[in-house]
Amino acid sequence: MTNLVASALPSRAGWRRTGPAMVSAVAMVAMIAVCSSLQSEVLTVPGLALVLSTTVPLVIAAQAQMVLMAVGDIDLGIGNFVGLVTVITATKLVSSPGTGALLLLGLVAAYAVLGALIHLRRVPSLIATLGASFVWLGLGLFLLPTPGGSTPEWLASFGSWQPAGFPAPLLPILAVAALVWLLSARSSVGVRVRALGSNPVALQRAGLRPLAARVVAYAVAGGLGVLSGLVLASQTGGGDVSSASSYTLITVAAVILGGGSFAGGTAVPWGVAIGGITLGLVSVVLSLLDVPSNMQSAVQGVIVLAVLAGRVVVGKVLR
Repeated sequence: MTNLVASALPSRAGWRRTGPAMVSAVAMVAMIAVCSSLQSEVLTVPGLALVLSTTVPLVIAAQAQMVLMAVGDIDLGIGNFVGLVTVITATKLVSSPGTGALLLLGLVAAYAVLGALIHLRRVPSLIATLGASFVWLGLGLFLLPTPGGSTPEWLASFGSWQPAGFPAPLLPILAVAALVWLLSARSSVGVRVRALGSNPVALQRAGLRPLAARVVAYAVAGGLGVLSGLVLASQTGGGDVSSASSYTLITVAAVILGGGSFAGGTAVPWGVAIGGITLGLVSVVLSLLDVPSNMQSAVQGVIVLAVLAGRVVVGKVLR
């Protein structure tokens, strides 16, 4: 009987994988509880939709960051990349949908090429993606020097969609997390990507090409970045290349909060989704508490450090 109970419980390795995400989940519930204590309507469907809406593009961008961190890289250009997507969406995708769609596909291809250059030339990802971030910023300013433009009607309709009895933002969050989970945990591509981050020598000895794994990872990250920009544009109703500049570091924090690792080889899409929602809710809580805008960044940093400290403690206990 004891053996049956023990076998039914998660293994120690399983707890190590899910422990950080559980810490983030507790923090997320605490954020929602604080929000509801300050504004009771938060727990209604429209209230949840309102507070969760701003977290959707952040969560999707965090999934993109997670894919690259799974191979041991870090993307310092994801913020400007998402901003560039909003600019293309608010300009070319409106005036010339075909051209706009080609440009967005071109951005995904550019990310794949960036991954190939990083692998072939052995350029540190921090340097390569930081350089690329200036390219994304320059292109965005060239297309739209000041924030403005408009989004296509179909995209604006998606941004304003409110189904009865269900918070609309949860749908893209769950759908993207499920898709990334299928790719990372249930496909051969995901196995190769995680193997590149954890043991590239074994990957090569198995006859698999590390270059292909990194290119695929960057292409997937580029596709998720485009999706994040489209969702952000649907919410803001226009384009601004600087609208997601804060995503660069917040997405890294979301991955770590969700159980990711700087060392690579780890992909926890559900945990990253929870981490992204938690970080997105921090700004909502600070706004409801009437924290001055010039103090919000500092307070947000303290909260993030507290959650990260909890993740470290849980990690040591489960080690």
